[in-house]
Parts: sequence; C-alpha cells; structure tokens
Amino acid sequence: MQGQTQGNLKYPESTLLKSSDGLGWSTISADLRTHRSWQGQPTALASHVEVTVAVRGSDEAVATCKVAGKWHPVPLQTGTIWLNPVGAKADEIRISASEVRALHLYVPTSAFARLSHDYNLPLLPGNSVRYSSGVQDEVIRQIGLSMLSEMECPTAAGRMLAETSSLFLAARLMQAHAESMIAGGVSVSAQRLENGRLKRVLAYVEEHIDDDVTVTELADVACLSVFHFTRAFAAAMGVPPHRYVSQRRLEAAKALLAMNRSSLSEIALKSRFSSQSSFTRAFKRATGVTPAEYRQMAR
Repeated sequence: MQGQTQGNLKYPESTLLKSSDGLGWSTISADLRTHRSWQGQPTALASHVEVTVAVRGSDEAVATCKVAGKWHPVPLQTGTIWLNPVGAKADEIRISASEVRALHLYVPTSAFARLSHDYNLPLLPGNSVRYSSGVQDEVIRQIGLSMLSEMECPTAAGRMLAETSSLFLAARLMQAHAESMIAGGVSVSAQRLENGRLKRVLAYVEEHIDDDVTVTELADVACLSVFHFTRAFAAAMGVPPHRYVSQRRLEAAKALLAMNRSSLSEIALKSRFSSQSSFTRAFKRATGVTPAEYRQMAR
C-alpha cells in the first residue's frame, strides 16, 4: 500500500514527516504530515476511506471545507478527526494555520468486506461511512496514536499491530460513523479464548517465534475470525496478540544476550526488528536498559 503516494497527491502543499511505507503493512497505510495555510481542491481517494486525526493542533487554526455549496469551518484542535468515505472529497478546502500536524490513515475497502463476511452482515462498503469533519471519537484517536507510535519506533510486532488496528478501525467506522445503522451489529463480547484454542495458539507462537507471525495465522490456529480472535485473546491474556508476540520475542532476545553468542545486529534481526537501532529503542523502552547494558549485567 502506498500511503505516502496518496497523501502527496491529495495534500501537495504539506510536508511529509513519517510514513508507513516500507514497514510491511498490508492492510492499512498511514502518513504523518505538517499542514500550513493552504487553499485548493483536494483529490478523492478511489479505494480507501481516509481518517485524519490532528495530533498537534492549535486553538487559532481553522480548516474550512466547502461541501455541497456550503462552507463548514472546523477548529484544528488536537484530537479533532475528519472522515472521508471512498471517492468523497470537499469542493474546496481552506486551511488557516501556521502549522498543524495530522495523522492520515487510509483504510482499504477490503477491511470492511472482511468484517461483513466474518459477521454475516450486509455488505457495508467504505463509501457508506459518513463524510464528517470535527469529529470527537476517543476510540479512533487511540487507534491512531498507537499506529503513530509504531511508525515512529517500529517494533517486532508492528505488522500484527497494523493488521489488528485496521480491523478495529473499520469496525468502529461501521458501528458509529456509517450511514446505515445495520452495522451496529458489529459488537463482540469480551469472552475469553477457551483453554484448548489458547494452548494451540501459544504453542504456535513458541514454535514460530523466529518467523514473521501474523494475526491471521494465529486466528486460523484458533479457528476464529481475526476480529473475534483478537478480542478473545486479549481477554484471556491481558494483552492483544501483537503485544504478546513482542513480549515473547523480547524474552528470547534476553536469553540470547545472556548467552553472549550473537552480535546485537544478529539478535535484532532474529527478533524481527528492522534495524539494530529500532531493537535498541524497543528493548530500552521495555526494560529500562539497552541490549548492551543488559548483556553486561548478565555477565
């Protein structure tokens, strides 16, 4: 997926700060951009729902969108959200701001189709999401912040986080921001994963700890849909699947560091990190010390 390309086309005057391109995300894409004063006609996205979250706004900044001949001013405050259905665009946009930082999430229509299939719902495509500006939705904001954190500091379970987040985001849009309230049926009880399924999943993680495990693979092992599995696993283990896998890889990395048989770059690669620097940041965030310091203490 090419979130950076989509963003460049739609916001040619913005400055790209971060992008999910190159992170291996296959079910959602994202970019972080700085927007300044600008006026123009945006480009519609043909196959994605765009969710924009102001992560660093301003009380003085305002975005004014002209839709169906009417102007709609919205303060660009931190946490404000915009929703753009597939193929939708404002007639014109005016941004009055010295600098606003926004996260743009691009959700493909396949995520909505997947949820419709898993829960036997009438097909609710991405163009059924309401065109909205100035939305306040803490669920969407938290999903966005978690993905932004992954973009800024990639972890070994980043692809799993992206896969899970795309479904949660699509489910939230279907539940709370769709034209048809049929989507209100997308609610899953927080029932825990039964013991037999859980044991199979945990065993699979241990057997494939060095592989690029996906949430889809784990859901298949549990014989559940991805969305249902993710909720049930989190209820049983206290953490979502991607975080559990990340924790297990961290424990494996600690063992390798203690044995002192591999270089830090080799351990980073074996732990599925994109680089030694990202491994060092994640390791220190989790343990309070760098891998080199942990190895020294283990001696």
